Amino acid sequence: MEAKTTKETRCFKTSRVFPTDVNNHNTLFGGKLMSYIDDIASISVSKLCRVTAVTASTDSVDFLQPIRPTDSVSLESFITWTGKSSMEVFVKVIREDLRSGERKIAATAFLTFVALDENNRPMAVPQIVPETEEEQKLHETAEQRARMRKHRREESKKFADYLLTKYPWE
Repeated sequence: MEAKTTKETRCFKTSRVFPTDVNNHNTLFGGKLMSYIDDIASISVSKLCRVTAVTASTDSVDFLQPIRPTDSVSLESFITWTGKSSMEVFVKVIREDLRSGERKIAATAFLTFVALDENNRPMAVPQIVPETEEEQKLHETAEQRARMRKHRREESKKFADYLLTKYPWE
């Protein structure tokens, strides 16, 4: 399987923020942004492996700046690291004030996807080759995030054993 460059997985999306997209604070609804993030991340994944893949985790979505109706919101995603069948995707969210042109990083996110074969079993994915300084930094720090992700997943499974599945009215 031939390796691919990070550039080959890069995706961009820009949207205007409409009144129906905002919450009671008059900022972009977090769930709307999370939907944009998952959507663009899945496209980067498809560009890498060209098979069905599923979201295994959203490690973090860090909301750093509010996104207002006077802004556009641009997302950039790319694969930062690959395991055997898993892929880490980084999504950068930039808000641009459409009046002044000022741009700021509004959010960042890391997601993990797993490639599936026709029997819905994990399958091998191409390795990723970072080229730019930004890509290399994210690639270098990915294994540490993968270890934290694995530990968090193990803890989540243990925690789930304590949770109830009965409805309150039962």
